[in-house]
Amino acid sequence: MEWEAIESRLNALLENGRHGELRGAMRMLNVVDIAQYMENLDKDKLLLVFRILPKDISADVFSYMAPEQRQTLIESIGDQEIRALMEDMFLDDAVDFLEEMPANVVKRVLQNTTPETRNLINQFLRYPEYSAGSIMTIEFLEFHAGDTVKMAMDTIRRVGLDKETIYTLYIIDSARKLIGTLALRKMILAHEDAVLSDMMQRNPISVYTTDDQEIVADTVRRYDLLAIPVVDKEERLVGIITADDVMDVIEEENTEDFEKMAALTPSEDEYLKTSPFRLALNRIPWLLIMAAVAIFTGMIIKGFEDVLATSIVLTSCIPMLMNTGGNCGSQASTLIIRGIALGEIEFKDWFRALWKEFRVGLMVGVVLFLFTFLLVTLIYGASFTEALVVALALYATVLIAKGLGCTLPLLAKKIGFDPALMASPFITTLVDATSLTIYFMIATTILKIAV
Repeated sequence: MEWEAIESRLNALLENGRHGELRGAMRMLNVVDIAQYMENLDKDKLLLVFRILPKDISADVFSYMAPEQRQTLIESIGDQEIRALMEDMFLDDAVDFLEEMPANVVKRVLQNTTPETRNLINQFLRYPEYSAGSIMTIEFLEFHAGDTVKMAMDTIRRVGLDKETIYTLYIIDSARKLIGTLALRKMILAHEDAVLSDMMQRNPISVYTTDDQEIVADTVRRYDLLAIPVVDKEERLVGIITADDVMDVIEEENTEDFEKMAALTPSEDEYLKTSPFRLALNRIPWLLIMAAVAIFTGMIIKGFEDVLATSIVLTSCIPMLMNTGGNCGSQASTLIIRGIALGEIEFKDWFRALWKEFRVGLMVGVVLFLFTFLLVTLIYGASFTEALVVALALYATVLIAKGLGCTLPLLAKKIGFDPALMASPFITTLVDATSLTIYFMIATTILKIAV
């Protein structure tokens, strides 16, 4: 059934006051779809629909709602409803929600939680932003090394519904240090008297609370994990990070990289919900920087105006030279940035990557040299000398652009900057200045010889 038809049916039930049917219809939907439906409701209808929701799914729906709707609800419902909502939410979802709320909303929510929950939330909020500790959950299953399968199964039946995941069991020693993990599938196939420590996988993959969330995402991707344990500096198990949170991290990091590669200051807000003023503010600094750099490109052209005055062909070929150089640099930098993001390339691989791009540049340069020589001769009617200048300059530009596109992202990563900064706009601007310098040096040299 098309979503438009579903939304229309829900709206009709709501408008006609058929709340019982609306409640039943929403029970048949996924919580994500319910949250999407509620995005378009005004304040009064939003509150009404939320109160109609079955209590066993209201907290899940709330965790998928947009920040604006969540703030509206918290400001509209009573203290008892807030208390019930916070009790039903997973702790990591509650922390994510509070991180997006203004101080007055956070204060009211914390006032309506138990002292234990309040202490846990405050502990999570103290972790560095974008760290493993800030996105982990404490709703997981932990057992001691001497526990048996029967003991573990009894515990799962008793508390499993309150845990975010039960597919992996975490085994700790008496000091709460993580010593192993055990897949639920493996445990339920074992004899009930079997000891967990005899079946567990030792030396489990884990991350520290202070590790950056990008490290977490890379680790989960590399080892194909459904969840990854989080330990403190004493190797004590303090939480886990599940695959759904990792997917959110990957989306955030990819979005941030795309924005940086387009020379934009990263924004956490959705495009349609961001004000034009904020969008302009995100773009202006980079545009100013690149405009300033472009001035130097103009100065280079002005410095060789005598050379350009001798040949209209050389002037006409400047855009082609700059565009081709920028494209070559962007191609190389894109592949290197992707390799860095996937952990395939490190700074120690710099020379191997440079040597590979140099060989690529040699092959690409030959094709472009021949193509440009013929094109300039046939279209512009250039002389042999003029065509040779343009073709040689383009060949040299390709080689240098490949080298810069390969080197700059790795250098940025080495000194602690995001490699995505060394993407298309920055590379193109830098290659423009470099290619023009090479162009005019070759032109000056060859034209003097020709004379």
